[in-house]
Amino acid sequence: MEDFMALARTRHFSRAAELQHVSQPTFSRRIKLLEEAMGATLVNRQTLPLSLTPAGEAFVELCQRVTRDVRDTRGKIADMQAEVSARISVGSTQGLFSHFYQGWASEVDVAERLQLNLKATGWVGEQFLDALDNGECDLVLCYWHPDLPWGDRLSRGDYRTITLAREWLVPVSVAAENGQPRFSLPGVAGQTVPLIAYHGRGFLQSAIEAHLARTRQPVNLLPLNENTQSASVKALVKQGYGMGWLPSRMTEKSEHFGSLARAGDNRWDVPLDIRLIRLREPRSVDLLTLWKTLESQHAEHQDTVTSG
Repeated sequence: MEDFMALARTRHFSRAAELQHVSQPTFSRRIKLLEEAMGATLVNRQTLPLSLTPAGEAFVELCQRVTRDVRDTRGKIADMQAEVSARISVGSTQGLFSHFYQGWASEVDVAERLQLNLKATGWVGEQFLDALDNGECDLVLCYWHPDLPWGDRLSRGDYRTITLAREWLVPVSVAAENGQPRFSLPGVAGQTVPLIAYHGRGFLQSAIEAHLARTRQPVNLLPLNENTQSASVKALVKQGYGMGWLPSRMTEKSEHFGSLARAGDNRWDVPLDIRLIRLREPRSVDLLTLWKTLESQHAEHQDTVTSG
């Protein structure tokens, strides 16, 4: 179409080919292909200078409209890409993405400034920090507790955190017909309680194990498998395979409708923080501006992992 508009302006094959930076034979072939595609002669080659046929006049108007629309659309797309690039990338665990992120982002009015990295739902534990280090995301939204297996990495001073909220891991089991849990803590000797556990390198299993150690009460648990996602734990618990710990935000609806029941009193509840983590040196001014805004909004919960 740009070739044809050049020919319509110059009314000369050689000059039009020069404008389009191609040889005249190549240019002439392109015009011939256009005519074949349109099923009509577009150029009257018998006049000097060349003239357009009535079909050619109609076609050049089409070319002008289409190229204008393409140019405008290209500009809009470029603006959209720039807006997406300017957004701050967030990596979040699947559980927090499903049951916390959207409500929090809307409440603090930052949803339009953030872009979720959906690859993050497949990451486990320390991989979130790896993603921060290599630039796959600018922020990490995760559970935090002092017994993380890779907590020493956080303490080296390369990261900053903000505590956004508190959470509790609650022991749950499918309910029996009488409403009581089918499996409950602490179990008895010789009769173990089947456990749907979390992956050992994730955020939650180490918190559960440390909390059980601090209670100093014997528990008789038989781990059946390991899961990276709390949604997978919930699904297996609801199918009656065993008990498991779930974030309280994931149990509220189920407990309300009676499909899940507590598998122990609140001494078995495991405290957690929900934290936002970034690199000590932010990669953009926009990220630092957002961080300062969030710090002021969550000042009472602010916590950094270093004295810096």
